[in-house]
Amino acid sequence: MRIAVLDDYQDAVRGLACFRLLDGHEVKVFTHPTRGLGQLALRLAPYDALVLIRERTAFPAALLARLPNLKLISQTGKVSGHIDVAAASEHGIAIAEGIGSPVAPSELTWALIMAASRKIVPYANNLKDGLWQTASTNPVLNGLGRSLRGRTLAIWGYGKIGQLVAGYARAFGMRVLVWGSEASRQAAVLDGFDAAASREALFAQADVLSLHLRLGEATRGIVKPEDLARMKPDALFVNTSRAELVEEGALEQALRSGRPGSAALDVFASEPLRADSPLLRIPTVLATPHLGYVEQDSYEIYFQTAFENVVRFAQGQPDNILNPEAVGKR
Repeated sequence: MRIAVLDDYQDAVRGLACFRLLDGHEVKVFTHPTRGLGQLALRLAPYDALVLIRERTAFPAALLARLPNLKLISQTGKVSGHIDVAAASEHGIAIAEGIGSPVAPSELTWALIMAASRKIVPYANNLKDGLWQTASTNPVLNGLGRSLRGRTLAIWGYGKIGQLVAGYARAFGMRVLVWGSEASRQAAVLDGFDAAASREALFAQADVLSLHLRLGEATRGIVKPEDLARMKPDALFVNTSRAELVEEGALEQALRSGRPGSAALDVFASEPLRADSPLLRIPTVLATPHLGYVEQDSYEIYFQTAFENVVRFAQGQPDNILNPEAVGKR
């Protein structure tokens, strides 16, 4: 099969042990994204199978209709709205789903919480300029960092990642306050954590608030300006899940208004994030380039399953197919 791996920004996939699963196939790894639909269609038209790195490239109906040779999209992790599944089925394009792990994004979440709380990045950057124990040359921003013990971590969403982050907080002596579905709140209480009395209480009581929700129609824009306005002026807002969970423009305005006082972000509405993004101009924002799952062990987990799905499909034994009605149409 002719196979393309898309959006491997760091050209890391070819160095994975599992890459050898594709031996015997014609494989092209693309390291630079193409955003225009026309250019993307021309680039991908020759390929029988595509391996996607999460949702870095969207596949709307208009693009799928222009890929006449495509028989399989092998997804690293689960499909999360970036592929028009109905259109893929209509055109006979099978979609194979993979697996993932909550470990790396949970660890990154905790790393961001610690780094932002102790102001590690500005301290380290200023040290390179000869400034000792200086978080900022702006006196207003040159305050002390703070420890986590005794403070409240508010978690919205108590799935696999939320549960791991709650465990880290417990180890650091934090109070954990959880909001989400009734089942999530009950599970948190059974694990020895507190369920928030209300959504309003979650935001108002948080010293650190971390989002761990799936993105869907029900959760898109679920965090409103009035939620952020309830946060303490020294609170930290953390989002390693999806930028679209927050109403567009709400976080930027909230940070400029001083509630919350700071943010640590790994996800953005448009990725790769442009260097002139307004978020990057806000000095109280710690931003990382969507590194949640971008880590050696996670890549091996994600890509091994994705490549195995390609090999099985090529052998006429399709597995883990989201839309089985598409198999064999082409």
